[in-house]
Amino acid sequence: MALHYPLRPANRFRLLADGDRFIPEMLAAIAGAQNYVFIETYLCESGQLMGRIIDALETACRRAVSVCMMLDDFGALHLHQSDRERLLHAGVHLHFYNPLRFGPLHRNLHRNHRKLLTVDGRLAFTGGAGLTDDFDPQARPQDWWHDIVVAVEGPCVNDLQHSFVRIWRRSGGDATQLPRLIPALPHEPGGSARLLLHESGRREILGELFERIRHARQRVLIHVAYFVPPHALLVALRRAARRGVAVHLILPGTKTDHGSARFAGRRHYGRLLRAGVRIHEYTPRFTHTKLTICDDWVCLGSANLDHWTLRWNLEANLGIEDTDCLDAALQTFRDDLSQTDEIILRKWRERSRWERLRERFWGEVSVWLARRSYRLGLRDPRRYPAFQRRS
Repeated sequence: MALHYPLRPANRFRLLADGDRFIPEMLAAIAGAQNYVFIETYLCESGQLMGRIIDALETACRRAVSVCMMLDDFGALHLHQSDRERLLHAGVHLHFYNPLRFGPLHRNLHRNHRKLLTVDGRLAFTGGAGLTDDFDPQARPQDWWHDIVVAVEGPCVNDLQHSFVRIWRRSGGDATQLPRLIPALPHEPGGSARLLLHESGRREILGELFERIRHARQRVLIHVAYFVPPHALLVALRRAARRGVAVHLILPGTKTDHGSARFAGRRHYGRLLRAGVRIHEYTPRFTHTKLTICDDWVCLGSANLDHWTLRWNLEANLGIEDTDCLDAALQTFRDDLSQTDEIILRKWRERSRWERLRERFWGEVSVWLARRSYRLGLRDPRRYPAFQRRS
């Protein structure tokens, strides 16, 4: 059973939008490490960015810093053997989550989708970005992916590094390689946050989001890369809009890495638009962002709103209650909103037959995947009342 982390006060948060901001800060944090560095991520591919990360970790290891790196085995398929050997030769403790193997398919569907970096118990980063050139404007100056990372100082760092250690141990990592944790100190003045997890049969992130939307009075702002949510969440969004809450969704436009997921989610547009939900598609590049604002609550991390997040992935988000972070999140959302095309109901009804066919096809595939997960026993709906079908 997943551990429930409490709401922690006295934290400082900084929102870092796009790789030209969060990559230098993450590299600087590694460069300043004196005791240990924990890295946990899903996408990890050889390239310019990974080369810079390996250089920084090699330098840290030469300073006798303990480096533990946990990569999802599927997400790291494109991490070349030469880079793996560089990491091991430098002294990095490298662990791969759920190695791919022959056997029942569902064993390979469980993936670690979390993205965490913690340094010395004093600083942590979490968000949606992986360690690939797609997130680096230096490597992809024309088509880098848009994403947001939050830097955290304060007691929440304790929970993030404790969560890393738990998953490392439970997934077969060598416990003797883990350093002794340094407790994070309160950051005064500061805001509060709670670490929300998807693991071991519990779905805290979507459960908390569902409740926040149900009780929202002012706004529900969601910017997400993959939007194929459960029925109950769609109902909650429509009801929020009908009671006068400003509900805005920023979703990927034609620039996306998974067109199938985009079309599966687009089949919900009609009902949402008729209820008063405003939908905007991001146009400059692919948006990999996972940001939610419900009234004064901000949620950031690795979780999307799709079947993979709901049923198979390990995920970690921070639910933040902090005025400065809220102001920064609202400004970021407004900036992103200015780079979107809004979907108007009248024009939506005029879309081509070809678009409708693709939405129907990928929608049926999505439904099949959801039903298949039930048959595989990956989710027992009786255990998650927040996600039971509501009229």
